[in-house]
Amino acid sequence: MKVILFPIAVLTGSLAFAQAQTAKDTVKTNAKEIEAVTLVARKPTVESKVDRTVFNVANSAILAGNTTWDVLRMTPLVSIDNNDAVKAEGQTVTVYINDRKSVFTGKELKEYLKTIPADNLMKIEVITSPSSRYETSGSVINIVLKKRDDEGMKGSISLNNRQSTKNSQYTNFNLNYHKKKFTQTFIGSYNNGSYVQKNETLDTRYKTNRINKTSVETESRNESPSLSSTSEFELNDKNNIGLVLEYFQNRSLSFGESDGRLSEDGKPDNFYHQTQNTWGFSRTLGTNFFYKYYDKEKSKILDINIGTNYSGYDNDNLINKQGSSKPEELGAISNSQMRNYYLKVDYTQPIGKSGGTLEVGGKTDFNNNIIPNSLYGFSMNDVKSEYYNLARNDRFYYEDNISSLYANYSKTFFKKLETRVGLRYEYIDYKVGQDVAGTQRKDSYGTFLPNLLVKYTFSDKYDVSLTYNRSIWRPWYSEFNPFLVPDINGTYSRGNLYLNPNPNDRLYLKFGILKKYFISARYMHTNQDYWTTYATENGRTVSVPGNFDGKVEKYYLFANTNQNFMKNKLNVNVGFGWYYINNKDFNEKNQIGGKDYISYWGGSANVSYTNLFNKNINLSAWMEIANQNNGNSYANNTNVFHNISVTKIFPKTQMELSMQLMNIFKRPYSDTTTYSQDGTFRDYSKWDWYGVSLTFVKRFGNQKVKENTKTDVEKNSGGGK
Repeated sequence: MKVILFPIAVLTGSLAFAQAQTAKDTVKTNAKEIEAVTLVARKPTVESKVDRTVFNVANSAILAGNTTWDVLRMTPLVSIDNNDAVKAEGQTVTVYINDRKSVFTGKELKEYLKTIPADNLMKIEVITSPSSRYETSGSVINIVLKKRDDEGMKGSISLNNRQSTKNSQYTNFNLNYHKKKFTQTFIGSYNNGSYVQKNETLDTRYKTNRINKTSVETESRNESPSLSSTSEFELNDKNNIGLVLEYFQNRSLSFGESDGRLSEDGKPDNFYHQTQNTWGFSRTLGTNFFYKYYDKEKSKILDINIGTNYSGYDNDNLINKQGSSKPEELGAISNSQMRNYYLKVDYTQPIGKSGGTLEVGGKTDFNNNIIPNSLYGFSMNDVKSEYYNLARNDRFYYEDNISSLYANYSKTFFKKLETRVGLRYEYIDYKVGQDVAGTQRKDSYGTFLPNLLVKYTFSDKYDVSLTYNRSIWRPWYSEFNPFLVPDINGTYSRGNLYLNPNPNDRLYLKFGILKKYFISARYMHTNQDYWTTYATENGRTVSVPGNFDGKVEKYYLFANTNQNFMKNKLNVNVGFGWYYINNKDFNEKNQIGGKDYISYWGGSANVSYTNLFNKNINLSAWMEIANQNNGNSYANNTNVFHNISVTKIFPKTQMELSMQLMNIFKRPYSDTTTYSQDGTFRDYSKWDWYGVSLTFVKRFGNQKVKENTKTDVEKNSGGGK
């Protein structure tokens, strides 16, 4: 920890010294040089609003050499675990891109965001208290991309080479054309990367005192091209229409090797060596046609979106096992397809002369998903094989219709008291099952999700705000799939046809001091949840999402400040928080033997310096202290992530060259223990997110951008989209 903090402290001190030393040189620069380094007013890097924290990165040095996924990892309040699950303040989130709900989750979301260059980012909004307008499952992260609308052709191309355990390359282009009332944007990318991950697992079953130890090393290669197109036409000064098309593809190849040792009651039972060859191919196509009416004088907005999303994933996974018994072979093939059709309508207008604003709208979603599964290999016919009695094939299906209506009313009283009251109603009707096994589940339910926001401004320097949200987290469709498949670490995994949704309540209190210091407290409560658990089924250890009843209470205190120094050249944002989780009732009802009370610290710091020595050199450093505790899984370590980068800008030629150092002082790793009624499962994972990265960027045309149109409620209080 001290090893990391010391160079960052030295870096900050040297920046201050450099600024003082070069002050005299500024006077000597000629007119052209002064014009090249002119500083303009800009938003603070981090803005703390009532319901959200906004990470303004459009002009930040943090963008150079990074993808959107990398910047998301550096965003305040955001953490990403070893399974690539994105969380805000420790809670699972729903990700939006330009106010459109992303079709991706987990590793698919990671691969997609890696194809979006960070240079396209305007800001990232971490909405911890979303309004009723959102299809919320907790917190929301809205990734806002730049919108260029000046005349003519403009764009950029970037080339990146990243060296960690293996070498990876990344390139992208961004083209924008605007002429009078028509705007066309193309974004394309190609990612070719190789990654290595090492895992050690310890599987302990209580009943038989069975222990399985494995060491796994997996090398994977991904090729991910993508292309998106946005066409927009202004019918007049109030009416716009447009079409968004997105295509993403990922081809993956991986090879893994594992060595395992199995024992019962302290006696060695079996030693084995496994290899795993995996081939995967996924593609996603999204379409969105939109119409927008915006009357700036009357602050009326009508936004209509209709679209489709298709996602397909083909996967072939072959395992060969050798041990004290004869060799075994098993392959698993799955071909999942997801189809989504939706219609969304949002309307905003002022109410009377009192200054109130009403938002109403609704959405209907139709989803049709299937996953055919089949197993093959010579061990399927061997009665002595552990693979013998596995189901050979089945077809999993999931269909649902989710309809929702919402209303928000916002009003300011006495010029000091801001309020927002919202209510959302959601109704889901779904069917899930397997064709061959004949298992099926049909269900439907409706739920009301209220929210409340109150902010009181004592003066220009002091304010306090309070928000309340009720939200519901529904299982992802693939988590229902009960088909059993093997893994290289000696375990198996399947879904759970009978998963239940997880409702929760959150209360959030925030104090603002001098517009620079913020202190917040959060309380979250739930009476049920579903988390990954491990069970013994026919002698096998199976990973499965399980329903858990029992009260869980989470408490959170956080302090944050954003400061600018040296004529806004040096920006520092620091946040630090304390987490406390009460799992006592949860553990007693489920008898999983976990920790009743968990307490830990976490935080992050972003430091950036613009125009070092007046030579168009930008520096940035980021650090995060993270501890991952989720439900019945507890962290055994605290990670310290860090990133340092330097960027040289060439204004006349519109080129940039940057170098980035990632986790160079200590490679990050995950060490967690998952508790279940049947035993414990400990996983140690060493990540490949470290090394050095070099990026070259060439721009052309006018790079001026503008904010997306939003109402005053959205700009000042968060409120809306």
